[in-house]
Amino acid sequence: MKAKPVIPRELANQDVDDAIDYYLSEGSEKAALGFIEDLEQAYAHIGRYSATGSPRYAHELNLPGLRVWSLKRYPHLVFYVERDDHIDVWRVLHGQRDIPAWLREPDDRT
Repeated sequence: MKAKPVIPRELANQDVDDAIDYYLSEGSEKAALGFIEDLEQAYAHIGRYSATGSPRYAHELNLPGLRVWSLKRYPHLVFYVERDDHIDVWRVLHGQRDIPAWLREPDDRT
């Protein structure tokens, strides 16, 4: 099976930058690098096996096709939709967040 390219949206990239900044601000370069490694492994996995992500939030939020994949060593979730030619990563969120609120566009948040 050929892997599809994984293309994060701007918000997903900002989520990743925020997580890295947090780990660095806590003085843990090792944690920041581990997060990046774990995220790269998650992207590689969903690029090859996109259907293995959970559709849980697709049902909760009425967003058909939305799937979520958990990082192995970090409490972050990758939210994505499989497209014909790529994997569209919407967000990379900490699992303790109010997921429905954070999946909305920034202007939609209250």
